Amino acid sequence: MAPPPPPPPPLCFPFNKPRRRLSMTESDISRPSYDSQRRSIDSRRPTEKLVRYASQSSSSSAMMPSTAVSLAFKSDSEDYNGSEIRKGQHPEWEMGKKGPRLVRTNTMTGTKKAVSKGGWGYGWGLGKKKEVEEADLGRQMSDREMSEKMVAERLPSNGGSRGGFPLYDPPVPPVRTDTGSSRRTRDTRESRDSRESRERGRNEPVHLLEPRDSTRSKESKESRQSKESKDSRRSKESYESRQTKMSNETKVSSQSRTTQRSTGGQATAGTQTRNQTPLVRNDSNSTLVGSIVRRKDEEQDAEPSVQPGDTGPRLHAIRELMLKDNLNYYIVPSEDAHQSEYVAASDRRREYVSGFTGSSGEAIISMNSAYLITDSRYWLQAQQQLDPNWTLVEAGGIHGPKDWIEWLVSKARDSRIGIDARMISHEKATLISNKLATLDSKMIYPPQNLVDLAWKDKPAKSREPLFRQPIEFTGQEAHAKLHTLRQWIASQPPSVPAYSKTPPTESQIHVGTLLTNLAGIAYLLNLRGSDIPFNPLFQAYLFVSLDKAVLFVDSIKCNDEIMGYLNSLGVERRDYVDLWQFLRRREWGVGKILISPQTSFAISLMLTHFRYTVAPSFVEEMMAFKNGTEIEGLRRAYLRDGACFVRFLAWLEAKVAEGYDITEFEAAQRLTQFRRKSKHIMGLAYENISASGPNAALPHYTPKKSTARIIDRETPYLNDSGGQYLDGTCDTTRTVHLGRPTPEQMDAFTRVLQGHIAIDSAVFPEGTSGHQLDVLARKALWQDGLNYGHGTGHGFGSFLTVHEGSYGFSSSVPLMPGHVVTNEPGFYSPGRWGIRIESALAVVRVKTRGEFNGPIWLGFERLTCVPIQTRMVKDGMLTKGGEAVAEGSFDHNQRCYQMLSPLLTDDKRAMKWLKREADRGIGIANGITTSLGSFNVDWD
Repeated sequence: MAPPPPPPPPLCFPFNKPRRRLSMTESDISRPSYDSQRRSIDSRRPTEKLVRYASQSSSSSAMMPSTAVSLAFKSDSEDYNGSEIRKGQHPEWEMGKKGPRLVRTNTMTGTKKAVSKGGWGYGWGLGKKKEVEEADLGRQMSDREMSEKMVAERLPSNGGSRGGFPLYDPPVPPVRTDTGSSRRTRDTRESRDSRESRERGRNEPVHLLEPRDSTRSKESKESRQSKESKDSRRSKESYESRQTKMSNETKVSSQSRTTQRSTGGQATAGTQTRNQTPLVRNDSNSTLVGSIVRRKDEEQDAEPSVQPGDTGPRLHAIRELMLKDNLNYYIVPSEDAHQSEYVAASDRRREYVSGFTGSSGEAIISMNSAYLITDSRYWLQAQQQLDPNWTLVEAGGIHGPKDWIEWLVSKARDSRIGIDARMISHEKATLISNKLATLDSKMIYPPQNLVDLAWKDKPAKSREPLFRQPIEFTGQEAHAKLHTLRQWIASQPPSVPAYSKTPPTESQIHVGTLLTNLAGIAYLLNLRGSDIPFNPLFQAYLFVSLDKAVLFVDSIKCNDEIMGYLNSLGVERRDYVDLWQFLRRREWGVGKILISPQTSFAISLMLTHFRYTVAPSFVEEMMAFKNGTEIEGLRRAYLRDGACFVRFLAWLEAKVAEGYDITEFEAAQRLTQFRRKSKHIMGLAYENISASGPNAALPHYTPKKSTARIIDRETPYLNDSGGQYLDGTCDTTRTVHLGRPTPEQMDAFTRVLQGHIAIDSAVFPEGTSGHQLDVLARKALWQDGLNYGHGTGHGFGSFLTVHEGSYGFSSSVPLMPGHVVTNEPGFYSPGRWGIRIESALAVVRVKTRGEFNGPIWLGFERLTCVPIQTRMVKDGMLTKGGEAVAEGSFDHNQRCYQMLSPLLTDDKRAMKWLKREADRGIGIANGITTSLGSFNVDWD
């Protein structure tokens, strides 16, 4: 079942300590034009670092460090220079005696005189002079309201932005609650008109939430005793303050406490106030200072590439196109023409037709129904995102099909099934065709993609430039890689039928290979790009023969430096679409081409089976075995990323303990801020998974600014994120509890940790696959009838994709030295909470005491350097049987302290947190601690 709707958002409290302020700063969300980016990149100095911009279709500022949202607290040890004017801000002008002039406004009150010398000022209690200034501003409001209303009526409402640029709002004075003292003060200093306007606003209903949340708040009023006051949003017509009452119940340490909140004045005796920020709007359009409600309501998420809504018209348009080809079914895969897991905005066809945003899943449309088939990682997400036009098919479920192919075969009888031949691999297309042959059904490949024909506002293709990956990070020149690939081509035996006894002909000799995998092309040429969010890849094809190479990529992505580099490699460049002409004319001459099973079926159809041979991709095998330089780069990258993670966890724990309300989105953006300061940072490896409460039960949940849940102290908080660095791709997950965990949560966390340790400490002989080791991660959970629906781990790249290679803990490919994999068991309680612990491992040779059969034994080197919280560990469970904790064993958290301390000397808060985690015992602080005195896990 789907998780319950989120609770009503918390309300804003006055500040007793004015130095603590929560300000949310977002850099210019408008993206510069490509031409300006290209000019800046082409003219940059050799020492300047290339900044990769996010795709406009990605979530706002979540992808690249150049567009990250910043959170600044005046009590932080770091100075984020919040008082600087951001780029893209729209200034306010007035007419002076000598012409128009810029109005310099204060960030708190809009007055011309600065109140604070730095930062954002104090907001409340600035004395009588401040009150007089506010009264003057209030008298000016009536004159300005009408003109502002007229302007607002001419402009379309687009959720806070105009044409992709931030919408500038005039400064707003502080809004106080209608308490007794403040009402009397206000009556003496405000005009009659403004007071009457406020009274009208107080009597009008205010809808701060969606109808679902409004119903929830009404029900809570009837069942709870406390009343709380809350600030409401500014209306479109005026800057009125309105007041509404809501209730909220918080459980702390298993005891219910009632708290009265207000936006001004003091709390009633016997209540406990939280360190919430005053409702003050900054005059910088990119900065919001205020409560969670105001930050959510006024700062909406960036406009997605695919607008959600009723999918009926889209399905109707596609069905009309299906009639022209007499199709019974039409398949819309998630992948692009290169079978990529993560795709560009222009290739999100399945998301367009279904509204489902997960990275995996197939849409199948019939003339009367529409189906989405996806695995257990996305079942709850799909239930929330699909509208009534769609039916969810749970692949891999107890009573469900294994995958979408099995489901389709079970439904298709005497049917014509259409699909874009570019969007399905040769392997899958061949498999489906063979299964449908016995059912009087067949696959149809229309010449044009039906979704593209129906998608009128489809985003344009990326035009981002390519850039080189230096040898200091790759460890091998592209010349050497091309030479190795050509040796492999020459070593392939001719494609001769088994029954033939004649010598092979020229047409049976393999003369080249065609690469379609984007990561493989980038790896082979030591090039990177920015065509796909979170992945340093570029859309291209690469043909390599024994004496030539042709890269099919658009010319606008290649500047003079890249063209000179390609010429030095002996690589010819042609446009991306010229591939089809190249294949049709067979410009390589006589002989066969080697293609991988993941090559698009359209290429197979163009070549015909006489001119290609299907073989495993040799380049992907080269990528899988990391060389010494790449392994060392990953060690350094994970060390820097771990320092960022520690800074973040220390910050989050401190702010929550101080009473700040932090949303999942704000927490994710704060971690991105810390990563932005790291060396060699190029962006994020994937969208931040920052989840609390029921959202953590969704393995691939991504928070949005307007709907993010507040991180609570009753459920675990899960953060799964990583940075893209020039020397490595990082992927780390930690689950922490900011309050007092329940016995059920501690039990689940301990079992997950047992599985995590079992994989990490495994020793196995050569030839062992990850699939054979997978049971180690699940054993402790299985003993209690628990499990998780996703894989235990996957391979990842060196500044490439976060999911890489055919090896992992769900694969039958043997693990070998040079492979790098993640170790991420978890447990999810649907609608309640979730737990996952993930670390990166490198496969290495280990020396055993027995050395049976010689030096054939392998193990893991742990790359991730982030402490594991011991608050939720049950000491008795962890030490049972001596599986994980033993006297004198290696302490992971102590190791993290030793390795990360040199990187955190400038952050006292992080150092204190790291030292405490290294020395902390197992369990919560009520005496459930281990006699060992520290978290001694037998990692080695």
